Amino acid sequence: MLEKLLGLVRRPFRGQIEPAGPQYGALPYRFIDGQLVVLLVTSRGRGKWIFPKGALIEGKTPWESAAYEAYEEAGVEGEIEQTPIGSYLLPVTEERPAPVEVKVFPLKVTNQREDWKEMGQRYRHWAVLPEAKRLITHEGLADLALALAQRELSRPKSKP
Repeated sequence: MLEKLLGLVRRPFRGQIEPAGPQYGALPYRFIDGQLVVLLVTSRGRGKWIFPKGALIEGKTPWESAAYEAYEEAGVEGEIEQTPIGSYLLPVTEERPAPVEVKVFPLKVTNQREDWKEMGQRYRHWAVLPEAKRLITHEGLADLALALAQRELSRPKSKP
């Protein structure tokens, strides 16, 4: 009861308290053979394909928090943008009594570690856009990957 008054939700699968307020996610991407690919991770609760996300970390900006989540959840580092590509809503569930907005920041991956903090708790998978769209079930989340692809395709190509 106290948790609900404080705006906190207990995660039944970990026994930890999760803030009910906004969250911040990273949309890790890179180009392989000239094609944009995105990095998906599985959620710990239901094993759904998502992008790394979490609550604001004390002392960090929203984009720094998003980059840190990508490092912990997927073992990737890179250049994080300071402006979100968009946001989506986590729906109401038994554990989440109110929707939660997740603002998502593009993260151009420059380094991928073979060992990372949550590697025993999640899978990670690089996917081309049609596959990512098929795997992602959260409403609006795949649209962010498509928006990033459209933005990147419209940019002038740099000369070698």
